[in-house]
Amino acid sequence: MQTLAEGLRLPTNGLDYAILAIYFVVVLGIGFMARASVRTSLDFFLSGRSLPAWVTGLAFVAANLGATEILGMAATGAQYGVAVVHWYWIGAIPAMVFLGLVMMPFYYRSKVRSVPEFLLQRFDRSAHLLSSVLFAFAAILIAGVNLYALSIVVEALLGWPQWVAIVVAGLFVLVYITIGGLSSAIYNEVLQFFVILAALIPITVLGLKRVGGWGAMSESLTKQHGGDFMTAWGGTGIGDANPLGANWLTIILGLGFVLSFGYWTTNFAEVQRALSAKNLSAAKRTPLIAAFPKIFIVFAVMIPGLVAAVIVPQIGTPDSDLTYNDAIPLLMQELLPNGVLGIAVTGLLAAFMAGMAANVSSFNTVFTTDIWQRYVVKDKPDTYYLKFGRLITAIGVLASIGTAFIAASFSNIMSYLQTLFSFFNVPMFVVFILGMFWKRASVKSGVWGLVAGTAAAMVNYFWIYKGGVIDIPSDQGANFVSAIVGFVAGAVVMVVVTLFTAPKPEAELAGLVYGTESPSPDEALEEADRAWYRKPALLGWGAIVLAALCYVPYSF
Repeated sequence: MQTLAEGLRLPTNGLDYAILAIYFVVVLGIGFMARASVRTSLDFFLSGRSLPAWVTGLAFVAANLGATEILGMAATGAQYGVAVVHWYWIGAIPAMVFLGLVMMPFYYRSKVRSVPEFLLQRFDRSAHLLSSVLFAFAAILIAGVNLYALSIVVEALLGWPQWVAIVVAGLFVLVYITIGGLSSAIYNEVLQFFVILAALIPITVLGLKRVGGWGAMSESLTKQHGGDFMTAWGGTGIGDANPLGANWLTIILGLGFVLSFGYWTTNFAEVQRALSAKNLSAAKRTPLIAAFPKIFIVFAVMIPGLVAAVIVPQIGTPDSDLTYNDAIPLLMQELLPNGVLGIAVTGLLAAFMAGMAANVSSFNTVFTTDIWQRYVVKDKPDTYYLKFGRLITAIGVLASIGTAFIAASFSNIMSYLQTLFSFFNVPMFVVFILGMFWKRASVKSGVWGLVAGTAAAMVNYFWIYKGGVIDIPSDQGANFVSAIVGFVAGAVVMVVVTLFTAPKPEAELAGLVYGTESPSPDEALEEADRAWYRKPALLGWGAIVLAALCYVPYSF
C-alpha cells in the first residue's frame, strides 16, 4: 500500500481526541461486560450459539467493512469509476444469499465449530489439516493488512508514528477479544457498524454538495475519463479496453462466481458470525440480513472516490503526490469540521479494528479447535482449551504485526486482498461445492483439490501474470483470471482423483451432502421466527432482486 500524501495531516483538536477516547473506553467496556458470559470454550469461540439474527447480521457485514474495504473501494471508485458496484451487487449479494439459503443448513446442523471442521466430516484428516493451516495463515495475513493500513493512515492524518498506531490498535483488539471472546468481538462490530456509517455519511453528503451534485459530478468525470467511467458495464465487451482490465465474462465468472462465492461461503471470519446464532433460522438469516446494508454501502465508499477524482483530477497519476488510496483522507481534510472530524477518524479506526478483530477471532478458533486440539494436545479439559484460546489470540495479534508489512509491496490494498482470496478461498470453495453436491466425491479428492487449486492460482499469478507470459492489463484482472484457473484446476483434479479412489460410505454422508440432510432437534425453536418477513427465502430473493434493480440506472 502506498503511503498517504504528507499534506493530508488533519487539523484535529481536543474535541476530536475526546470522541476517540470515549470510543476506546466503550470498546473495552463491552469486552469486560462480555466476559461474564464466557464460561466454556464454546462461549469463547462461538458465543455459546446464543445470539439473535439481527446482532449476527450486523456483525457479519461489519466484519467485512474493514478500513481496507473503505479505503480500498473508495480508491477503486476514484480509479475505475462506477465499475466498483460489481464488487457489491454481483460480487457479494448472490454469494451471501447462497450462503444463507443453501450452505448454512449444512454448517449449522453438523454442529461444526469452524469451516475446516466441516471438511473433516465430509472428507478426511488430510483435507481438514491442510485447510486449517491455509486458513490460519490467510487470516493472519489479512489481519496484518488492516494493521498496516491503519498505521499509515494514522501517521499521515494524526501524526502518530506507525509503531504507536500498530501497538495501540493491536492492544485494544487483543484486550477485548481475549477478555470477552467472540461475543465481545461481535457486539463491538455492531457498534463499529454504526460508527463507520456515522463517519462515511457526512463525507458522502458534503462531498456531493462540494461538486454540485451527482449530475455535475457525472458530467465532469465523463469529460475526464469518457462515458464508460460512469457506467457499470460500459467498455466491458470481450476485446474492449477498459481501466479495470476485465470484460463481462471475467467479471461474472471470476468476480461474481469464483472469487465471490469462494470468499463469502468459506471465509470463516464471516461464517463464524452465523455459526454463533441461536438457532438454524437465525443462522440462515444472518448473511441475508447483512445483504441489505451491503447493497447500499457501495454508495458511501464509491461516491467519495468519485468526488476525490473531481476535486483532484490528477489523483493517482505521476503528476500528483496523491494516490487513489488518499480519496477518503482527502475529503476528511477538505470537508469535515472539528467534532465531525473526530467521528470520522473514530470511524476509520473502528473499521480497521473490525476487520482485524474478525480475522483474529476466526484465527484463534481454527488454530485452537482444528489444529491444536485435534492434532497436537488432545483430550484435555475444556478449561485448558479456553486458556489456550486466549493465549493464541495474543500470539495471533503479534503475528499480524509481523505480517503487516507484506502489504507494503502492493500499491492497492484491494488488489492484495483479492490476490489472497484467489489463493486461499477459491480452492476451498471448489472442494466445498463439489463435496456438498456430489456424493461420489471421494475421501482423498478433497485434499488434492485444495493442493491443485491453490497451486494453480499461484502459478497463474506469479509466473503467468507477474512473469509476463501472458499480458493481463491489471492486478484486478489477473486476480479474476487466477480465481477461475484455481477453481477449474481444483475441480478437474477432484474429479480425476475421485475416479481412482474410494468414496465415503453413504451412511457417513448424512447431513453433509445435498439431499441427505434431516431436521435437527433444535429446529422446533424456529416457531417464533415464522413471521412472513423473517422467512429466509423472502429475504434472500428480495436482496437479489433489489441488487439487480440497482444496476439499472448505471448499466449504460
